[in-house]
Amino acid sequence: QVQLVESGGGLVQAGGSLRLSCAASGAFFSMYRMGWYRQAPGKQRELVASIGSGGSTNYADSAKGRFTISRDNAKNTVYLQMNSLKPEDTAVYYCKADLYGSTYWGQGTQVTVSS
Repeated sequence: QVQLVESGGGLVQAGGSLRLSCAASGAFFSMYRMGWYRQAPGKQRELVASIGSGGSTNYADSAKGRFTISRDNAKNTVYLQMNSLKPEDTAVYYCKADLYGSTYWGQGTQVTVSS
């Protein structure tokens, strides 16, 4: 069983930055594929970025060039650095962990970008 706890969300002006963190409990963190997803009101949850156990990354087009996902296996933590934030980035951001068909989600953290 893996528990994920997100932090770092908040209110920021357009053009600002935030860094989200997702701390994972349990063993084998380094083996998990980790991802950040977001869900805006009235919209489906969507992938923002993911990072594999070997460090390979994948980004949504909306995140490319502005967001960076990284992981620190020694701290069982994955990060999402978000720069040049836009009002359309406003959403609840969720952390997800995948390993061998098992999927775990965090409770989410709110990001609000004001214009």
